[in-house]
Amino acid sequence: MHRAEMIMAIALMALSSVFMIMATDLPIGWVRGSGPGGGAFPFWLSAIMFVSAAFILIRELRKRLTRQQALRHFIDSVALLDIGLVVGALLITIGLMHVVGTYIALPLFLAFYLRVMGQHGWLLTAAIALITPVVVFLFFEVTLRILLPKGITEPLFYPLYAFFF
Repeated sequence: MHRAEMIMAIALMALSSVFMIMATDLPIGWVRGSGPGGGAFPFWLSAIMFVSAAFILIRELRKRLTRQQALRHFIDSVALLDIGLVVGALLITIGLMHVVGTYIALPLFLAFYLRVMGQHGWLLTAAIALITPVVVFLFFEVTLRILLPKGITEPLFYPLYAFFF
């Protein structure tokens, strides 16, 4: 497991570097009159991912493990099943986004993930599943002016567009 964590950290650092370089094709600073440039969010998200992976690599390099600890399995069968369920739920969510929109697909995914996978209570699940789309709307559509797919729910957003824009 030790080796796998180091390999994944290095791979994430390399991937983050590629993403940061690609993001600089667009402006990453503040564009007067329109907000952050198109490359700002991907650049800084990739930079955060790079720093996080670097911390993981440093932590793993500082560990002193016995040979048996270092050769432990990276993923067991239970974790593999959980990963499969999450990947399946994400694929369904992505497919639903263009049909019913981000603001329906996202709470459905969050409800599944929190209630089924995380086994959290209904109050927490409902609160997060209902508040997150509102925050996402305000952040992306109002603040950054990045429109997200709304599918068949598009007409429901016309009053909000009239209010915010």
